[in-house]
Amino acid sequence: MPELPEVETVRRGLLPVMERAVITKADIRRPDLRWPFPPDMATRLTGARILGLRRRSKYILADLDTGETLLIHLGMSGRMLISGGTVGDFHFNHPAPEKHDHVVLNFDNGARVTFNDPRRFGAMDLLNTDTAEEHKLLKVLGPEPFGNEFNETYLAEKIATKTAPMKSVLLDQRIVAGLGNIYVCEILFRTGISPRKQAKKLRQRDIAALVPAIRDVLSEAIEAGGSTLKDHRQADGDLGYFQHSFKVYGREGEPCVNTECSAKIERISQSGRSTFYCPTCQR
Repeated sequence: MPELPEVETVRRGLLPVMERAVITKADIRRPDLRWPFPPDMATRLTGARILGLRRRSKYILADLDTGETLLIHLGMSGRMLISGGTVGDFHFNHPAPEKHDHVVLNFDNGARVTFNDPRRFGAMDLLNTDTAEEHKLLKVLGPEPFGNEFNETYLAEKIATKTAPMKSVLLDQRIVAGLGNIYVCEILFRTGISPRKQAKKLRQRDIAALVPAIRDVLSEAIEAGGSTLKDHRQADGDLGYFQHSFKVYGREGEPCVNTECSAKIERISQSGRSTFYCPTCQR
């Protein structure tokens, strides 16, 4: 599942062709993805100008001049592909439609954005812009990790009584939005915190280290175009490469990257997900 860096990378790739552009034709090629599309979606999108393209957690939000916002979730295999437009120094011609091209947006600048999703775990919805934050998918989310609301004091209060492992707490979207399995493993290694440790037992200095580490890891991943493990590609089709910087994720049995450590990376299962960590460096 794409995490915050992958979604932010896609958003940035879409900005040059989508922001301020008018949707001249919306081609909806099936009635649903993970859930049914909203009624008359093609009609409601056609003729709308995109005023801004933003991200909330793992969702892309396109604010329209019609007073509605198009919500996009990539799911496990969803990709937003640009054609007929110019991204940087490259021009992409319109390809022939493919089997899993489910939503196609044509713009007045000649660009086309296609939502391709073989597994159909992605989603799209149209929300009232003024009340978008009250949508069922958004209202439960905690603060953005880059926002001022997410700070040492906030995190300390949220975990003060949590008996769950710290790995599980950081994956809780109600506490902080956008974190996923890959980056939480990397964040915990960077801060020397065991993924098994009960959240309420964290020392204040550990909590103080977590907030900047979260921001640093996510920022580095965004700059690297996200992590390409299986399905993720950027909007221009390029692969992300942050996976080459992994210190623990996917490295079971390999030596710890800390040259002063002789341990090997271990993998355990937590809540049905693989957790990678160094048993010596993370306490």
